[in-house]
Amino acid sequence: MTGIMLVRHAQASFGAADYDRLSPLGHEQAAALGRALAARAAPRPVRVYRGRQRRHRETLEGMAPALGLDPAQAVLHPGLDEFDAKGLLGARFGPRGLPQTVREDRKQYFQILRDTVLAWQRDEIADPPESWTAFSDRVAQASAAMLAEDGPVLAVSSGGAISRMIVAALDAPAAQMIQLQLQMKNCAVSRLVGRTGALFLHSFNEAPHLATALDERLLTYA
Repeated sequence: MTGIMLVRHAQASFGAADYDRLSPLGHEQAAALGRALAARAAPRPVRVYRGRQRRHRETLEGMAPALGLDPAQAVLHPGLDEFDAKGLLGARFGPRGLPQTVREDRKQYFQILRDTVLAWQRDEIADPPESWTAFSDRVAQASAAMLAEDGPVLAVSSGGAISRMIVAALDAPAAQMIQLQLQMKNCAVSRLVGRTGALFLHSFNEAPHLATALDERLLTYA
């Protein structure tokens, strides 16, 4: 049986011109998660995977020292990349996308993102940067690659890709993906186990870095 530990990236830079980099707090979260996992003495992964975005790399680099891992040895898999939320919103609302005031209002932004993802899944958005089917297919390819490994796997990804894997494992409706995604903490750990081509959900949205640090500053979602 293969165990897959899925780590959502640490806090990125919401509202900034470049979202795809960890905030100072995000770097703290990544280091704290590494220490927490090391303290649990979890089995050493036979392979480490990550998405190709900067926030994935920086999260793994923050975790790696405590776990004795070499981030340079990680397998980069496009199936662990997040869907292009900015491009998707642009396809729905036009070249200007959302007003700056909306992008800075987290509650309003995520309500609009939820509705946009649901419309995307229903194929109601013209010319999205990626179709829902293509996104689902590449995430499934990442799942299959990790399931084929001979032992525990650690993967750093994003909330949408991780939630898509979980929905597939549960055989749940596609609409549940965005509901899970919006509940996922930064640096949260979800676990899948699999055998003979099938994956099963073992845990969702664990935050061991919070239990160890006892620091509510580290609890973030965006």
